Amino acid sequence: MIIVFESRTGNTKTIADKLAEAVQAQGVDVEVKRGRECEAADLEQVDAVAMGGATYHHDLIPSMKEFLFKTEKADLEGKPGLAFGSFGWSGDAIDIIQDTMIHLHKMDVIKPPLKVNAWKPESDLAEIGELAKRIADKLK
Repeated sequence: MIIVFESRTGNTKTIADKLAEAVQAQGVDVEVKRGRECEAADLEQVDAVAMGGATYHHDLIPSMKEFLFKTEKADLEGKPGLAFGSFGWSGDAIDIIQDTMIHLHKMDVIKPPLKVNAWKPESDLAEIGELAKRIADKLK
């Protein structure tokens, strides 16, 4: 599995790292990469993909937009996936990532996405263990 993220202030990186730990605890090999370090071929070579980005002014941060454009031709149809990210007010970017995974890549996306409020991350991060189990179950 690969977890690809872009982070503005470090919150989304924290989520990516915690998700990686939880998925590894389920016995799944995980690689974590920033979007700018990831190519479409990297996504095609793994069994599952999680994509995460921060919301800034109701939109994706530019580096995550670039990643999504860069990978729009990747063949990910049917692969398990999860969208995640951090937000302060709206969380719109996470929905954009999930919609891209569902409609453009035609992935088998776990819903709802993981939305972590930067103001109260502890409560939102509590569900990572369950999401990791759901990802691992799809890979068995």
